[in-house]
Amino acid sequence: MPPDELHLNLRHLELNDYEQLKVLMDRVYNDIGGSWPRETIKHLVREFPDGQLVIEDNGKLVAVALTVRVRYDRFSNPHTYDDLILRNQKIWHNPKGDALYGLDVFIDPDYRGFRLGRRLYDARKDVTRNLNLRGILAGGRIPNFAAHADDMRPEEYIERVDRKEIYDPILSFQLSNDFQVKRLLHRYLPEDEKSKGYATLLEWNNIMYAPPSDISDFRKSQVRLGAVQWQMREFHSVDEVLTQVEYFVDALSDYKSDFAVFPEFFNAPLMGLTDQGDQTQAIRFLAGFTSRFREEMQQMAVSYNINIITGSMPVQEGERIYNVSYLCHRDGRVEEQRKLHITPHERRDWVIEGGQEMRVFDTDAGRVAIMICYDIEFPELGRLVAEQGVDILFVPFWVDTKNGYLRVRNCAQARAIENECYVVITGSVGNLPKVQNLDVQYAQSAVFSPSDFAFPHDAVMSESTPNTEMIMFSDLDLDKLKLIRNEGSVTNGKDRRLDLYQLQWRREPTG
Repeated sequence: MPPDELHLNLRHLELNDYEQLKVLMDRVYNDIGGSWPRETIKHLVREFPDGQLVIEDNGKLVAVALTVRVRYDRFSNPHTYDDLILRNQKIWHNPKGDALYGLDVFIDPDYRGFRLGRRLYDARKDVTRNLNLRGILAGGRIPNFAAHADDMRPEEYIERVDRKEIYDPILSFQLSNDFQVKRLLHRYLPEDEKSKGYATLLEWNNIMYAPPSDISDFRKSQVRLGAVQWQMREFHSVDEVLTQVEYFVDALSDYKSDFAVFPEFFNAPLMGLTDQGDQTQAIRFLAGFTSRFREEMQQMAVSYNINIITGSMPVQEGERIYNVSYLCHRDGRVEEQRKLHITPHERRDWVIEGGQEMRVFDTDAGRVAIMICYDIEFPELGRLVAEQGVDILFVPFWVDTKNGYLRVRNCAQARAIENECYVVITGSVGNLPKVQNLDVQYAQSAVFSPSDFAFPHDAVMSESTPNTEMIMFSDLDLDKLKLIRNEGSVTNGKDRRLDLYQLQWRREPTG
């Protein structure tokens, strides 16, 4: 068939298509009984019209996919084709089933080479997603097995087809369409001499499937975050800083943000209220306000119905100082993340020490982690939290120069790409002449995505104006992360060579 004469149309099967369907099915399945009776097709069309798909060319039926709904627990276990057949050759369809079962896909031999089977399989996947089903099951014939049955067992045949050492017209096609062999089925279709009665139980998982749950288990897939690019300015009291914090939280909440994100050491201007001659004492002075900031921002999270990433603040425990970020959940809970990697400046001037664990937090808007500034420059941390299914990395930062900023930015974008997640960086701007070691700031806050077709071409979801106080919004689709992790142009998480290398904590995290 010349391609310039084609006029293909994908639609649902109708009962008046039966005569054409019969001719096509008799032609394709002449070795195993030919077509289904009219009553069988009528039953499928009536009971499950969404699952019966056809492609026509200028009105001629050239490809068909027949499907029913089944219970996954029943048909993901050993069964035969006869388990799907009811009396009078009607086919089992469970309207409450949580999976699709692929009965048949058949293509007019004259139209092979146009990848019509792939179109039908993609349409089946769309039906599965639209109905929120667990996946697709199918008993797949292995019609080339008869030619190899004297030399190998069916298990070896399947392995060699998977390695592309042997071509099988059905199994090779199924594997190329993201189906996995779940098990070998014995005596699936005894009259199928080409397959010696064997079949493979094939499965395609719907990664978008959401099991039924009550509202208390609800997790959003569409997430809005708001980041505060904070202007460093002279403050005369804690109340002044908290008033400014609440102003931004209020504004972000008005725009229905799920998260409010503040920069690292955003309350550092308060160090200007003490003697700058001893920086170790100045940071301890600032740490004296941290408990109040944590409590007040916890109250704001509840009052304004927004999760708050509190930037970071110094915390004193005995004689030790840590750089800590808090996650204030809007349900009232508070969790913390300590900065692990301490910069030479922090270590030298403030004697700050590093924390001992990197945590992943479950929120009502995804799984998140917090990496404070320098932490994002260590790729091991990103990989470790990615293995725990993180959706969003929050990076509150403070830097003084553009080259310092670019270290944070470029590393953050790399973490988003290699770990298939979103990364948010938020910094401060302006000058603090009265605070030693924090006199100048540089920032351009941004949100980065993985680099694939579902996201912006440059993998930048949004970014702020450099060195200007402002709020920045970005809407994130967590479902897109599920898709690219399993079906992206590249799948970094799945394709790691764990047979060659491994990454693990030497000290087991306690959180």
